[in-house]
Amino acid sequence: MWHAAGCPYEHAAALAESPDPDDKLTALAGLDALGAEPLARLVRSELRHLGVRHIPRGPLAATRDNPAGLTERQLQVVRLLAQGLTNPEMAERLVVSVRTVDNHVAAVLEKLGARSRREAAARATELGILPGCES
Repeated sequence: MWHAAGCPYEHAAALAESPDPDDKLTALAGLDALGAEPLARLVRSELRHLGVRHIPRGPLAATRDNPAGLTERQLQVVRLLAQGLTNPEMAERLVVSVRTVDNHVAAVLEKLGARSRREAAARATELGILPGCES
């Protein structure tokens, strides 16, 4: 009901009340995405009490402070995107697999609401994540 109404916090809060750990984990993901730290802490505590072993720790402060919610690695990827590097070139620089870079690029595009690499770089510049051109 809340999800269909476009109320993500209320949807996550309703899921958090479920006794099902899977519902609580889904709620936690939504709460972390919204930055709803007080309820997220409570849900983490309830999950620990239920014996759930793998509880996501939530975004780090640097990720929360980033205007697009990019992680440190995603910031590195967007900088390399702006330089015009291909995924294999990024993989070599970051010392990870091309598949890992593919995942990072997809996450960056999604978080920036971009359909292309060029659009992602432009959006990152607009948000102040990348330095703009000085005239």
